[in-house]
Amino acid sequence: QVHVVESGGGVVQAGGSLRLSCAASGRTVSSYAMGWFRQAPGKEREFVATINWSGNSAVHADSVKGRFTISRDNAKNTVYLQMNNVTLEDTAVYYCAASGYELGTRNAPEYDYWGQGTQVTVFS
Repeated sequence: QVHVVESGGGVVQAGGSLRLSCAASGRTVSSYAMGWFRQAPGKEREFVATINWSGNSAVHADSVKGRFTISRDNAKNTVYLQMNNVTLEDTAVYYCAASGYELGTRNAPEYDYWGQGTQVTVFS
C-alpha cells in the first residue's frame, strides 16, 4: 500500500513558477515509478510527466516539455514537479500517482495509487 499526498498548489501569474511536491509513504515507495497528471475543468485527466523508480529516467508531455521538470528524492520519499513559465492552459487540478510499472508510464490505468490532487490556477 502506498499513500500519496500532493502539496504546493496555488495561484500564480502567467510566466511565473511553482513547485509541486508529492509525499509518498509505504514500505516500498522507492520501487514505484511516479507520475503527475492534471485535469482542467470540463476536460479529461491528462498525463504530465513520469519518472522511473530510480529517478534517472523521466518523460514529459509535449505540452509541458521544456517548462516542467519532474524529479524525485527517494531518501525523502518525495516527488517534485517544477513548473516554470506557466500559462493559462496549465490551470488544473494536479494529481500525483504511484505505479508498479517501475520504468514509468504515461497511462493512467497503470497507476495503482493516487493522491487527492492540488489546485493550480494561473492568471494573466
